[in-house]
Amino acid sequence: MLGYRSKPHAGGQGVYIKYLSKALVDAGHTVDVISGPPYPELDPRVRLIQLPSLDLFENGLYSLRPRHLRSMSNIIEWLSKLTGGFAEPYTFGRRVVKYLREHRGEYDLIHDNQSLSYGMLHLQAMGLPLVTTVHHPITSDLRIALSAARRWHQRLLIRRWHSFLRMQQKVITQLHHVVTVSDCSRQDIARDFGLQPAGIALVHNGIDTEEFRPLPEVARQPLRLMATSSADAPLKGLRYLLLALARLLPRYPELELLLVSKPEPGGRTERLIERLGISAHIRCVNGISTADMVRYYAEAAIAVVPSIYEGFGLPAGEAMACGVPVISTNGGALPEVVGDAGVLVPVRDAEALAEAIDSLLQDPQRRATLGSAGRQRILEQFSWDVCARDMEAYYRKVIADADR
Repeated sequence: MLGYRSKPHAGGQGVYIKYLSKALVDAGHTVDVISGPPYPELDPRVRLIQLPSLDLFENGLYSLRPRHLRSMSNIIEWLSKLTGGFAEPYTFGRRVVKYLREHRGEYDLIHDNQSLSYGMLHLQAMGLPLVTTVHHPITSDLRIALSAARRWHQRLLIRRWHSFLRMQQKVITQLHHVVTVSDCSRQDIARDFGLQPAGIALVHNGIDTEEFRPLPEVARQPLRLMATSSADAPLKGLRYLLLALARLLPRYPELELLLVSKPEPGGRTERLIERLGISAHIRCVNGISTADMVRYYAEAAIAVVPSIYEGFGLPAGEAMACGVPVISTNGGALPEVVGDAGVLVPVRDAEALAEAIDSLLQDPQRRATLGSAGRQRILEQFSWDVCARDMEAYYRKVIADADR
């Protein structure tokens, strides 16, 4: 499995690599993860092969040293960051091709986790059976970010950072085996990249139902909301939850929001919180362990997912697996995950969010019913065991096609 950056708490792609690799090992397979930094957290039975990069988003432009100039990939990475670009998917592809030229005989199949780099076309040309997961088209992120930008220079920087999309759009049309995690993503990928939906396989994401589970011994806080959201990413719709919270506080003065996020100092989220005067009702935590996350879910009365778009919706699935009643927007694939086991509201609608939260706060029995139904839905349809079983069947098909 390949991941250009794979730390679980750095995004959903890292979660995908962590749990799918574990589920495949549980099913009897041998799995290596080849990753750039920040590196993943893996089951001890999964071997990690590190492909170091400059990791400039962590180390900064001034981390460049003369020894780094011996690598063209490093030079490309540094120059791209200097000019506001994001070259990690491209440079990761270069490094992977170099590694697999020497080690190709060790693997029956390569599974790329959305790098969609030119290097993947090289691997395909080398005759390696290759599967590529596309969680959702980043073109959606670009459109939402541009619509949220207020100044021309912000839009210019956004377009520059997303310039890797030109590569991804060229690569995906030439790949033989593309899989995605929801029917919504399948339709969006087909539309944005000019593919036929029938040519994109569907294997739903999974949720680790052993780690994400109810903790009946932990008391719920009846006026605590919880959200897991990238605070300053317009795609995640946090501003609408903050507006909803401000609407609810006159009626529920003790209401609080536990936000698993790290707002940028002086960023749009922090400024909105200050303008609304709700900082005393918000607690932010970040860099927490999965055990901490599960305990926070156990303490929450309601989990809220305000996203404008999700290619799958891990925060909703993880909350449901923990037995927390979920209020979610209908953005992207969230209705596929939540189904009738949660409350769905329109995207970008703070009033609808506030009304849904108000309704559940007044109805403890409905909260309990939704929490139980959510857990059962995840167990039956979205566990990693189900995902690994379906992915294994797809792998065998890809290998059989390659052998013909």
